[in-house]
Amino acid sequence: MLDKLGFSYADATGNLRIATRVPPIFIELCGAESNPWAEDRPLRSLRGPASARVVRALLDFRPPYPLRLLAETAELPLGSASRVVAFLVSEALVERSGRGPIESVDWKALLRRWTQDYSLLKTNRSRFFLEPRGPRALEARLRELDAPYAATGSLAAARRAEAAPAALAAVYVPNIDKAASRLGLRDAPSGGNAVLLEPLADVVFERTWDQDGITYAALPQVAADLLTSPGRGPAEAEALVQWMEDNQDAWRVSLRMRGKT
Repeated sequence: MLDKLGFSYADATGNLRIATRVPPIFIELCGAESNPWAEDRPLRSLRGPASARVVRALLDFRPPYPLRLLAETAELPLGSASRVVAFLVSEALVERSGRGPIESVDWKALLRRWTQDYSLLKTNRSRFFLEPRGPRALEARLRELDAPYAATGSLAAARRAEAAPAALAAVYVPNIDKAASRLGLRDAPSGGNAVLLEPLADVVFERTWDQDGITYAALPQVAADLLTSPGRGPAEAEALVQWMEDNQDAWRVSLRMRGKT
């Protein structure tokens, strides 16, 4: 439009046109074709692997810590971590002064907010199996499993706050078919007492803990899984969350001390 009206112009993206008759000058340059300062769309949920990584880091480690250290721990670009944190600040789950460090996290409220967008069986790829001798029998086989895994749900919660005997054994594995074969599980299309899960975010295999030769998922992951599990899973989650509240020093450490845990 400016060109047709005979005006010269310049803008901050590099578009330039100077045309004069006296003295005769003609200069024309093309700048960016799109707005280089377009604002990112604000995050509206905690779905997806990036959110899972940031939430787990916030739950696993006590603040304060700078955003950059959080991003490094979550193994994400700084921008991705920043978007998740900005959303959580807007939800009053995380406290941060301007661009300063993350000062505090309401970990119980964050855990429950995460489970509004996360579900053990819907977020992860899952398949049910039958262990004829019961869920506890699966633990003996896990001790001999020569592949990465992380037991979660009732099996893990019972190690800290057993509310009732485990009715469903849940285990994260990289490949369901291979793990089922190695564990000798039988398919149970109509339901079973064991479920193998291929995780959407492989953070489930990080910051695990071992007891009696079995590897378990981090407690915040276990709590989120139970809160979104069928049956009495939510009730077991409440018992576990209470134990976590009473024993925070046993599972939640300073991020600056992560290399010493």
